[in-house]
Amino acid sequence: MDYKQAEEYLFGYTDYEKMPMPHDPAFYDLRRVEELLSRLGNPHLAARSVHIAGTKGKGSVAAMIASALVASGYTTGLYTSPHLHTWRERVRVNGELISEPEFVKLVARLKPEVEAVNRRATYGRLTTFELLTALGFAFFKAKKAEFQVLEVGMGGRFDATNVINPEVAVITSISLDHTDVLGDSPARIAGEKTGIIKSGSTVVSAPQIDEVARVITEACQSRGARLIRVGSDVTGQGSGFDTSRQRLEVKGRLNNYQLSIPLLGQYQLENAAVAVAALEVLVEKGFHISRPSIINGLGGVSWPGRFQILSRQPLLVVDGAHNPDSARRLRQSLEQYFGLAAGGVRGSPEPAILVIGVSNDKDIAGIAAELAPLFDRVIATRSLHPRAMAAAPIVAGFAKYGVEAQLAGDVPTALRLALGIAGEEGLVCVAGSLFVVGEAMAQAEIIKPELPL
Repeated sequence: MDYKQAEEYLFGYTDYEKMPMPHDPAFYDLRRVEELLSRLGNPHLAARSVHIAGTKGKGSVAAMIASALVASGYTTGLYTSPHLHTWRERVRVNGELISEPEFVKLVARLKPEVEAVNRRATYGRLTTFELLTALGFAFFKAKKAEFQVLEVGMGGRFDATNVINPEVAVITSISLDHTDVLGDSPARIAGEKTGIIKSGSTVVSAPQIDEVARVITEACQSRGARLIRVGSDVTGQGSGFDTSRQRLEVKGRLNNYQLSIPLLGQYQLENAAVAVAALEVLVEKGFHISRPSIINGLGGVSWPGRFQILSRQPLLVVDGAHNPDSARRLRQSLEQYFGLAAGGVRGSPEPAILVIGVSNDKDIAGIAAELAPLFDRVIATRSLHPRAMAAAPIVAGFAKYGVEAQLAGDVPTALRLALGIAGEEGLVCVAGSLFVVGEAMAQAEIIKPELPL
């Protein structure tokens, strides 16, 4: 089996990232994941775990926590989704992606056990995401990881990662997303996310709207879990920024931290405070995580594709804002960092152009309501992903707000068109799904000599 064959095998199973997910809970039975893991020697129990659910920010928080654990001297696995360029980004140890030979070796090991579980199909047949999760656990064990930081794929209660008993569970900001599967209100979605809360555990929650906060509080009370709230128990306050870093002070329960992080965007201040709150829980549990290692770990974190500047002439910014709330946060960051306002880039006659593509289950009208007022031009496109929304509904979504968006058949075409319009002093923002962002980043790499930083 070579790498391509290993990929084809793994992705030949039911892949809910490429097709609509059923709402019926019967399709998501963790017992089949546990059966597979048992046949593999229960690799998920080999390392201490940090488990992270939420709508937004969970990948950033996971990357920050993992970076601080590595800075503390712990061999640390990081499991995230989706990816920008390659599936191997989802499974890494100490920042290094699983290699192609390691991937092939583990798929070959999984194959007979997967087929045995599926032959019995006692609890249904395994899916691609469940196989990837098992592969991640097996890789972390093979690398002798001491910690594994796990980002929930979707929801929490039935997610394949929800087979561990974590040292700390983290719930980042919750808003409407995947409503066809998780529920049509923030409270219902929160009910799914709180499925990661185990009896007697410790939970860190980001600031939440009232109805979500109530669900989290009630879940913790019913399971005897300790709840730490960011925004009251732990606070963060920005203290300045430039176009490469931002500074903040986090007042934790154990210490204060003057941080300088390379992740831009106002929302990353909240994510950093959440990460610090979770790390302090680990300190309380006796793990050797010093104040300097937290500062250095967050200061060296890498998490591309989230309000990232790829070029400065013109300004080229990419961000995976994929629902109305994340679009609102993107708008706030564009206003704060670049003075973007209705009518274009403040102080410049050059235009601001939005390139946008989203998955087909997203609220494009809600996204358009947040972003339409900021941009002179909008270019609607779609990624190569099977679940990408066609460009025409995106055009219709922006038309409701008086914006006549252009169509571009693919992301490279859209980006070239936007850069041609922008001029040296303009701004191009690529937003929507991470698959659109990843394709834009790949195209920007091709034309990098023309995009000075």
